[in-house]
Amino acid sequence: MRLVRTRVRVSPSSLSRTEVPEVVTRPLTRDNRRVRPELPTGTVTFLFTDIEGSTRLLRELGDGYAGVLAEHRRAVREACRRHDGVEVDTQGDAFFVAFSRASDAVAAAVEAQHALADGPVRVRMGLHTGEPARGDEGYVGLDVHRAARIAAAGHGGQVLLSQATADLAGVDVRDLGLHRLKDLSAPERLFQLGTDDFPPLKTLHETNLPIPATPFLGREREIEQIAALLHRPDVRLVTLTGPGGSGKTRLALQAAASAADEYDHGVWWVPLATLADPALAETAASQALGSTDSLSATVGDKRLLLVLDNFEHLLDAAADVSETLGSCPQLTVLVTSREPLHIDGEWEVAVDPLNEQEAIELFQQRATAVRADLAANGEVVEICRRLDCLPLAIELAAARAKALALPALLERLEQRLPLLAGGSRAAPERQRTLRATIAWSYELLAPIEQEVFVRLAVFVGGCTLEAAEEVCGADVDTIASLVDKSLLRRSGERYWMLQTIREYGRELLAQSSEEDAVRRWHAEHYLALGEAAYADRIDSGLSWSRKLEEEHDNLRAALDFLQESDRVGFLQLAGALGWFWVARSHLAEAVRRLEDALASPVDDQQLTARTLHSLAVLDSFAGHSAAAIDRLGQAIELWRSVADEGELIATRNELAMVLYRGGETTQALETYEQNLELARTLGEQWLIDSSLSGVCQLLLATGQFERAEPLAQELQSDHYLADCAMHRRDYAVAARHYLLQLEGWLLAGDRIGQTYEVLGFAMAIAGLGRDEDALRLEAAIDAEWKELGVIARPRVLETWRERDLGAARARLAEPRATSASEQGRTMTWEQAIELALGNKPAE
Repeated sequence: MRLVRTRVRVSPSSLSRTEVPEVVTRPLTRDNRRVRPELPTGTVTFLFTDIEGSTRLLRELGDGYAGVLAEHRRAVREACRRHDGVEVDTQGDAFFVAFSRASDAVAAAVEAQHALADGPVRVRMGLHTGEPARGDEGYVGLDVHRAARIAAAGHGGQVLLSQATADLAGVDVRDLGLHRLKDLSAPERLFQLGTDDFPPLKTLHETNLPIPATPFLGREREIEQIAALLHRPDVRLVTLTGPGGSGKTRLALQAAASAADEYDHGVWWVPLATLADPALAETAASQALGSTDSLSATVGDKRLLLVLDNFEHLLDAAADVSETLGSCPQLTVLVTSREPLHIDGEWEVAVDPLNEQEAIELFQQRATAVRADLAANGEVVEICRRLDCLPLAIELAAARAKALALPALLERLEQRLPLLAGGSRAAPERQRTLRATIAWSYELLAPIEQEVFVRLAVFVGGCTLEAAEEVCGADVDTIASLVDKSLLRRSGERYWMLQTIREYGRELLAQSSEEDAVRRWHAEHYLALGEAAYADRIDSGLSWSRKLEEEHDNLRAALDFLQESDRVGFLQLAGALGWFWVARSHLAEAVRRLEDALASPVDDQQLTARTLHSLAVLDSFAGHSAAAIDRLGQAIELWRSVADEGELIATRNELAMVLYRGGETTQALETYEQNLELARTLGEQWLIDSSLSGVCQLLLATGQFERAEPLAQELQSDHYLADCAMHRRDYAVAARHYLLQLEGWLLAGDRIGQTYEVLGFAMAIAGLGRDEDALRLEAAIDAEWKELGVIARPRVLETWRERDLGAARARLAEPRATSASEQGRTMTWEQAIELALGNKPAE
């Protein structure tokens, strides 16, 4: 935090009640009736206040609370009147006051806090400045909501300001940094009057909730209903049900954000729309929490809220949700689905269409975004009614306001909606209505746009422009048109469809004569992508692994198609992705895919060899040395038969590593040395480095540090230089080298590599006397290895582990040693990384 100096006109820190000048207030009565002064217009600063812990005060003070509340109201009203504030609304112990000048609002807040300072009431206050719209009974718009959210983020006695108010008020403020308020807006920079210390602001912290592109409108009743359920300790599962396009996801995100205070370990969003296999639902939830372990093990006894979004196509996984809830006593799950899960303890909340006023506001907001001069009239009401006030339908219709006048828009709805609303009598009416809306939008497209739209539905999780051009025959103009008409969306470099729209496109694709061709084009595109990544993995593995991660859902879809129709292609793509799955720790999925690829023999020695190699790596990580050696032996023979010396050396290097992990140190060293000689003959630098790394590691493992250090310097390997320093007990040098190597693994996203460097670092700082942090990191590593399924570990690290971390345990003694280890076991891996990076020794 830092103190920020802005233009100074009045300093709240120097104000006291005796120093506030007396002002004559305007008369507030007319004909013996109390009236409110005219509300300020133009730029207005809002002040929101409320009492912290009012329920607790009521219990403590009993009948005396009425008098305390009255004195609080008197003090706040007097301070606001002194500075020309207009009371807009009062509810319970909360005030909503408007000021024409930001400086007046700040002065009123300071005076009110001074007046209340010696009493039992602690009031939080929030100020925000904007240009709000006027409604029949006061102000409306986002600026009002923003001011209320800012106030709610604070603590009793604290006054918070938005950036807009701080810039205008001209006061000394303390910069509290960027904060996500509980309306899922973009981060807001908040400031505090004065220099007093308060607890962290009550804003969204531990969360991955996305920030929607448009403001949330309405649904106050539903949010209150969901919030009340989430607040109840006996409610563990809440399912929001409704038709596609009814706004379930937006409502769930908003409700989850509003309930964030209830969950010590945050609220987490798990998008399931792109998954086709119910077995992957639990994996997706674990990955959203940053884990590769089972969901039950990941959550444990943490108090958190999990939002499972778009569950309707994965209902076979409902039993897994029930089991997880049974084993995680403080977990709450909020689900969006077109139908309930039908498991014990489920509370269903039906998400109905918007009410008419909310639907009108949504239409006006989205239509104005594409046509600023839109003149809304009574036709908007009829349009919303014809669309059953469904949010998605309204957004699609509003997008047409750019090309169609409202009467023409309404006329087209009259022509098409009744015609398409019939559909299957077995389908719910709401589904037929939404399908008709999407069909209507589709029929407005030009023939080439329709063709591209249907083909684009083959992509899972979106695609790049290049992929759309190659697979769908699209061009930039057609893609831009589909984006403009709200049938396609763009985020960064990727284009994607809303799930309900994609489902409609998939139906049309399935009915067409070219479905197989489009799916094959899609699979061929991602097969080529996988091969390009495999060929370039040595030089550009980091950038490729990130790209493949972004395309993972499309790669899965391509694998599924190839598994059904082209066994050679399936083996080719699975084998090409083996290194990627290992690098990104998709270990369980890798084993399943690679074993499936080998299940049906294919007469291609190269493709079989590289798939065997990848499976052997996974066997080795899991501690299955015999299986790994067997697979590597098969792969080596295949590489020899096709005379691919480069792949042969790479596979023999992997064999040497497995032999070393299995205790065959001498044989492993000999294999590495033979590979190094071959690699130098070939002149391939990556093979030289790989073989040289193996020789260096084996020399370290056998205590030949003097021979190893020059090789480590040739390699410029921070890890091995750290090991050499550890041997000399030069702990500070070792720690710095381990952290440098750790930074490389962090960039690559390789969690297994990260664990080895953190362990080395833990041993080094133990040698430096930082015993508690060392034991915390050791326990965090053990937990991460268990989560990743890693059993095989370098023995030299285990030797030093006993030497240095064992000494740390002895120095700490019980119960401090056990306490430090317990703390480490409860850390997330990200917290362990932060602990390591925060302990960097001085140069």
